[in-house]
Amino acid sequence: MSISMYQASVPVFIHALSNLAAILEKAEAHCVANKIDPAVLLNYRLYPDMFGFAKQVQVACDHAKNGAARLAGVEAPEFAHIEQSFAELIARVYEIVSYLQSFRPDQIDGSEAREVTIKRGDTVSTYHGQQFLLNRALPNLFFHITTAYDILRHNGVPLGKKDYLG
Repeated sequence: MSISMYQASVPVFIHALSNLAAILEKAEAHCVANKIDPAVLLNYRLYPDMFGFAKQVQVACDHAKNGAARLAGVEAPEFAHIEQSFAELIARVYEIVSYLQSFRPDQIDGSEAREVTIKRGDTVSTYHGQQFLLNRALPNLFFHITTAYDILRHNGVPLGKKDYLG
């Protein structure tokens, strides 16, 4: 039995972001219960040259949103990175989940060989759809979610593997 490009992308993106939303809710509750200023966690970074927590969440959302759109061959909507609270980050995650739910399998299935071009400044990278999904979109999504998770764990938010995996 084979797995389709849709099955390997959109439901995986949705599952990972849904788990991230639950993690964010736990972090917010932890701040309230322990009288921690949420800004401390929202701006926390593991190392000075790394993105802070809120940016990790925003970029994870971008990778899921852009990943699905690129596989479908459509332009992804742009979202400014303006969230400054857990509630705003949670709303952002659910907005991206809603966007992902709008994709149909027929938009993405068959995209294994579709050319995906990414421009970042003067750099242009071109992938085939399957290569893009497996070597760029999914790893980047999980990298940023894992980093967000690690920031929270490092700061005492009571999370475990079940929270990450759902």
